[in-house]
Amino acid sequence: MMSRTLVVATIRFKDKDRYDRYAAAFPAVFHGSGGAVLAAAEEPLQMSGPSSDVEKIVVLRFDSEDAARTFLNSPDYLRIAEDRDAGAEVTSWIVKGF
Repeated sequence: MMSRTLVVATIRFKDKDRYDRYAAAFPAVFHGSGGAVLAAAEEPLQMSGPSSDVEKIVVLRFDSEDAARTFLNSPDYLRIAEDRDAGAEVTSWIVKGF
């Protein structure tokens, strides 16, 4: 079985309008990346751990770490990421998937 790579992000909104502009542009930029959106949930239900102010969680899947990095560092993604960064505090990880 081939190992996949996940990109997991937690999001806290600062300027929802700017973040929404990023979210609206994301599908067209993501299309053709070879990745898949596994989850994109606002108001996630926290099940354990200390209280958190996370307002959204996103999970993307790619065939490899290289594919994930290629997408995340692409000029088109970096252009829309300006709205993401202005609109939210984003913490993200690259993790090995199955």
